[in-house]
Amino acid sequence: MSLELSAAQGFAGNRLDRKGNDRDDPERIAAWRASPLARFVLFAGDQPLLDRSGNEPSVTVPAVRVDAEGEATESVFLGVDGDAPVFGLLLPERAPDAYQAADGLVVADLRSLAAEAVVSPHALGILAQAKSLLGWHRRHRFCANCGARTTPSPSGWRRDCAACSAQHFPRTDPVVIMLVRRGDACLLARQARFATGVYSCLAGFLEPGETLEDAVRREVAEEAGLQTGPVSYMCSQPWPFPSSLMIGCVADAGEGEIVLDRGELEDGRWFSRAEVRLMLKGAHPDGLRVPPPLAIAHHLLQAFAAEPD
Repeated sequence: MSLELSAAQGFAGNRLDRKGNDRDDPERIAAWRASPLARFVLFAGDQPLLDRSGNEPSVTVPAVRVDAEGEATESVFLGVDGDAPVFGLLLPERAPDAYQAADGLVVADLRSLAAEAVVSPHALGILAQAKSLLGWHRRHRFCANCGARTTPSPSGWRRDCAACSAQHFPRTDPVVIMLVRRGDACLLARQARFATGVYSCLAGFLEPGETLEDAVRREVAEEAGLQTGPVSYMCSQPWPFPSSLMIGCVADAGEGEIVLDRGELEDGRWFSRAEVRLMLKGAHPDGLRVPPPLAIAHHLLQAFAAEPD
């Protein structure tokens, strides 16, 4: 069993063998696609389709179920699960509810699936991988170099431009999320869009030319007006909304008052370790809470709460 904190994060349980060395072999991809063991992850736009015809919900379906839904607009090879090749398919764009006509096939919400633990961590990780890749294809059908339409490689891990010979690869957007400490307290803040009473760690996108550490220090200075010293890495989490990697860090703040960026944050303050423990238990006297276990912020705060007073 892995002891890495990253393995405990939502969407991080994907155990597929991605077969990276075989992605450029069209014959191998075609053979896997035609295999009677092949399974398919279906998406209608950004929403996965679950097969609820059995005793347990399944995130994959056999080829016969795919044929009934029409030709996919995008296809990506995700990897091999045991002996079964697994592909992600983007179905023709029509109202998601239209797919519920198929027996046992229902449209689901990925965040809800994760929050409610409807499927296993492995299955949830597969959905995250498929969503990110298929979403990338939806948004990158034209060449960023010359504007011509691009075509996907057989495996779906690249798009090629016949007009200028440019090759385009799936992107992942790095985001730093940081637990800022001062003694036995940590800085938590909330945006107006957060659920009532929820406070979380500060976070922001990594900018070009930055190290992770510099991004943490910049974001804390911009959003809270505080200077921080050395930064340490704690864990990471794939976040398929649409395709980010959350990089969890810890930083110690120096002296000074919090000066919030009110354009970004509605509120923010120092919380004692005792308060964080109550918030994790849902027992804070003011009804304040932290993000659910699905979010990396929850685990950063758990680690903080577990430290001795």
